Amino acid sequence: MARTTGPKCRLCRREGTKLYLKGAKCESDKCTVQKRPQAPGQHGTSRRALSEYGKQLREKQKAKRIYGILERQFAKYVNEALRTKGVTGDVLIQKLESRLDNLVYRSGFAVSRNQARKLIRTGYLLVNDKPVDIPSYHLRIGDVIKPVSFDKIHLREGFVLPDWLEANIKEKCVKYAKAPSKEDYQEKVDVASIIEFYSR
Repeated sequence: MARTTGPKCRLCRREGTKLYLKGAKCESDKCTVQKRPQAPGQHGTSRRALSEYGKQLREKQKAKRIYGILERQFAKYVNEALRTKGVTGDVLIQKLESRLDNLVYRSGFAVSRNQARKLIRTGYLLVNDKPVDIPSYHLRIGDVIKPVSFDKIHLREGFVLPDWLEANIKEKCVKYAKAPSKEDYQEKVDVASIIEFYSR
């Protein structure tokens, strides 16, 4: 499977903001974006004013990197959102947020989406009591996520469970209770610019 390799902090510096790709490091004083806010590369110190196209491109790249998705799959999500009835931006958010790796991260079972993908690939997560090893698996409302064992799970400290997820302390699982709305969206991404980029 194709994947992005290389330093993850470099991606945050490229976008000029924290993408929270390194888990606890992004919350600490060791965050590279705080130490070196300029873009990577020889000419990173000079940030030129972006055109409208450039702004849309950066928002698209930011969203792809946050969710760890490559271009072909991300474009597929956008095209599906454009064909689906309803507000296109809201539909796109729901498609991205309902991925299994994202829900494992939102549930606090992993410190980053990258770690969530590793846990899923190695079979540490169950969906409706059935093993699923596909990070891009699309969950539906009512589905339940549960770790096979908490030996390999390190709960994220200080995280807040979104309103659209429900935790069952007794069963030690998380339920996908309702579809997230635009108000529930936590990422600093301009979804409208992404839709405009693909609608050209």
